Amino acid sequence: MKTMRQKLLVVLIAIITLITSTGAVHAAPSHGTIDIQILNVSDWHGQLDPLVVGTSQVGGAAVLAAYFQADRAANPNTITLTAGDAFGATPPISGFFGDVPTIEAMNLMGFQVDTLGNHNFDGGIAHLQGLIDIADFQYVSANLENRDDNLTGVDDFKIFDFNGVKVAIIGLTNPEAPQLVFPGNFGTIVPTDPVKAALKARNAAKDAGADIVIVITHMGVTGFDGNGAPFGPLVDFAQAVNNGNGKKPKIDVIVGDHTDIQFKGIINGALVYENRSRGLTYAKATLTVDTANHKILSKDATFVTPFAAAVTADPTIAALVNSYRTQLAPILNTGVGSSSVFIPRADACFTGIANDPSATGRRCESLVGNVVTDSLRSRYGTDFALTNAGGLRANLTCPTTDSATDFCPAYTPPPYPITRGQVLTVLPFGNVAATLSINGAELKSMLERGVSAMPSVDGRFAQVSGLCFTYDISAPAGGRVTSAVHQALDGSCTGAAVDLTAGSTYTITTNDFTASGGDGYPNFASRMVTREILDQVLADYITAAGTISPSIQGRIVCTTSGATACPVITP
Repeated sequence: MKTMRQKLLVVLIAIITLITSTGAVHAAPSHGTIDIQILNVSDWHGQLDPLVVGTSQVGGAAVLAAYFQADRAANPNTITLTAGDAFGATPPISGFFGDVPTIEAMNLMGFQVDTLGNHNFDGGIAHLQGLIDIADFQYVSANLENRDDNLTGVDDFKIFDFNGVKVAIIGLTNPEAPQLVFPGNFGTIVPTDPVKAALKARNAAKDAGADIVIVITHMGVTGFDGNGAPFGPLVDFAQAVNNGNGKKPKIDVIVGDHTDIQFKGIINGALVYENRSRGLTYAKATLTVDTANHKILSKDATFVTPFAAAVTADPTIAALVNSYRTQLAPILNTGVGSSSVFIPRADACFTGIANDPSATGRRCESLVGNVVTDSLRSRYGTDFALTNAGGLRANLTCPTTDSATDFCPAYTPPPYPITRGQVLTVLPFGNVAATLSINGAELKSMLERGVSAMPSVDGRFAQVSGLCFTYDISAPAGGRVTSAVHQALDGSCTGAAVDLTAGSTYTITTNDFTASGGDGYPNFASRMVTREILDQVLADYITAAGTISPSIQGRIVCTTSGATACPVITP
C-alpha cells in the first residue's frame, strides 16, 4: 500500500511530464524584441551643400544621405523624418529655384515624413502646395484648422508597421507661425492648441492600431536655466501633453525643431530631443520594443556630426545639386564689392560657444544688421531704417575657408569679398523695401516690438539705422524703450534726441514684411509705399561704396532696472 508521500510524488511527476510534453504552461516566457530606428534632421532649410565648420565640411544632402544609407543598412526598421522648415529661408542654390531642389534631394535621401513649420509658408499656400505635390514623403500636421480647405496631401498622422509593431508619427506646427511669415501666407489656416491637437490625434492613431506614438513638432528648446534645465515651447509641450504621467506617457517620443539648440532628455516619461539646425547634427534614436506585447523596453537617442570627410557622398544627389550650381554660377559668383572687416550674421554679444543664442543676431546690434539698414536708409533718404533680425540669414562676407560649393572665390583677407550669392544668402525671402511716414509714438511702438521678447531669442529683434535707442530689459514689454537719439553724420550716437511722441513726424524704410504687421509689428500696410527688392538695394549699396567698413556703434543699448541681466557685448 502506497503512503501518502508516495502518492503525492506520483502526481507531481505526472504534472511535470504533462507540462514538458505539451508546452502549455510557461512560468517565465521569453519574448523577442525589435529595434526601431528614427533618423532626423532639424530645421534643415534646404542646406544642400555642406557647412564649413572650422576647416571641416559638415552635412549637406549628399553627405547626410550617405550616413542615412549606412544607418539603414545596419537597421532596416528605420523611419527618416524632419519636423518642419526643411525648405524656406534656403541658400540660393535652392531658393533661386523655388525650393524644388530641396524636395528633389529629400526624395532621394529617403525622407518618409515631415511636418509644416513657419518657413514652409514663406511662399504662400499655392507655392507650398506645389512642393507638397512633388514630395514622395508624407506631410503631417494635426493642429491646423481649415487645413483641408487650403491644402491637399497633409494628414494628422502617418502609421508605419514594423513586423506588426505600429508606430504613429503625428505632426504639429508652431502656434505662432502665421506671425512669422508675410501676412496672408497661411490663407485661412489657423494653428490651434498643439497639446489638445496632439492628444486628439494620438487617440485617433491608437484607434487605428498604433502601438507607439511619436510627435514631430516645430517647437524647440530656447535655453537652459542656471541649473542646466531646459526651457522653451518644446519643454512646455512635453510637460503638458503627458501631464506628469512618467510611467505610461501618452506620447512616447517628442522630436523638436526650430531653435537650433541640441537637447536630449526624458520629460514625463517621453524621450524628447532636438538637433542643431541645417544638418550640423542629426539624431539617431532607437526604440527597443517587445514583439509580444508591443511595449517599449528602452528608448534613447544619440547625436551624430556628419563630417563629409568620413563618407563617400551620394553621387546621384551630388550630381543633382551640382546641376543647379552650374546654372547659378555665372550669376552668383559675381562680386559686388568688399569689406575691410568680416561681417557675420552673429551679433555683438556672440561668444563663439556652442548654442550661443547671439549666433543668429537676435539679441544685440550686428554688423550685418547695420549694413542692411544703412543701405535702406541711404537708398531712399529716410530719417531711419529698421529691419527684423529674423530676416537676416547668413554672413555677408565670403567664408574665409574656401569651398567649391559656395559662390565665393578663394582669398586671403583683408579685404573680405562680397558676392551676389552672399547677398542672396543674407536676404533669401524676396522681400521688398517699404517706405512710410510715421509719428514718434508709432516709431516707439516699432522699437518696443523689436525688444519685447528679450531676453528670449526672437526674429522680431530690431536692427536699426539713423537712430540709437536705449531700453530697459527688466521693464514690462511695451514699456521698455526709454530714449532715442539721431545718429550723427559720423555714425556716432551723439545726435539730437528723437521725439517719441505723436507730435513728431519721421520717415522710415523697413521691409514689406514688418510694415504689413509681420513678427507682430504695427500694421502700416495701408500707408506703405513698396520699392525695390531688398537684395538689389543691398548689392547696389555695396557696389557704390566699393569697400565698406561697418562697426558696432552702440545703436542698441540695453539697461536693466531689475533682476533680468542684459546680454553682454563681447570684445
